[in-house]
Amino acid sequence: MDKRQIVNEETVEKVSEALPPEEILYDVAELFKVFGDTTRIKIICALFEVEEMCVYDLAATLNMTQSAISHQLRILKQSNLVKFKRDGKMIYYSLDDDHVKQIFDAGYKHIIE
Repeated sequence: MDKRQIVNEETVEKVSEALPPEEILYDVAELFKVFGDTTRIKIICALFEVEEMCVYDLAATLNMTQSAISHQLRILKQSNLVKFKRDGKMIYYSLDDDHVKQIFDAGYKHIIE
């Protein structure tokens, strides 16, 4: 066993027992990685402003190609941050739920305060 110096054994034991499982911590870290791209943040911000948007409107709003927006939307979908609905040939994207706005708002407030 690894012999490490412990100052307060009770604290170490309490915190060790309270830590979430490694898989959960990995998933949380992966979620925050998704927020680490400016284009994805811009898409999330755009979707705050309206109920939903199609790829073409997002591309025009952000002055980017439809392909670049589609690529970033795919990542956001895989992370359950956006959802989509089909209307004929058009696909409309929206934020998956209010948690997305809460996560963004917490980060935004941290930066501007």
